[in-house]
Amino acid sequence: MAHHLKEKREERVPGVLMDEADITRALKRIAHEIVERNRGARDLVIVGVPTRGVPLAERIATQISQIENYHTPTGALDVTLYRDDYGTRQAIPQSTKINFSITGKTVVLVDDVLFTGRTVRSALNALNDLGRPAAVQLAVLIDRGHRELPIRADFVGKNVPTARNENVTVRVKETDREDIVRVEKL
Repeated sequence: MAHHLKEKREERVPGVLMDEADITRALKRIAHEIVERNRGARDLVIVGVPTRGVPLAERIATQISQIENYHTPTGALDVTLYRDDYGTRQAIPQSTKINFSITGKTVVLVDDVLFTGRTVRSALNALNDLGRPAAVQLAVLIDRGHRELPIRADFVGKNVPTARNENVTVRVKETDREDIVRVEKL
């Protein structure tokens, strides 16, 4: 079996960290870990950070619903106006779409890539304006390191040590017509 795994690695396209099957497996695993850690899904809400965190959150919520036979509410949390670099970036604010109360709930915040931690800090500030959750947990598809703030993910699809001169790009079918994660030099 180890021989088979070695062959699969050699077939990988250079720069491709995860293909569609890898992403699907990672999201299923994350969903199971969320359910296990929280002993079910009754008090959970799943909130994605636009752009790619939203479809990832919806996929995780679908998996949780299948595991628990319970509809897990999902939403989108725009953090643009909460960023500490707002005004220095060309970011267009999107709308927050959370049609449920987060007060007293465990909010699982979902993003595609965890890098410096600044987006997560912005999301925590934005969540505070919406209510007082019982807890906030973080799920990311990729953790690439290089934190500037004391933030870590509770659920990680793949840890990918990167150099600062590398970029990790996540593409999802819902916005990009394909599921793939790539790393490339800047």
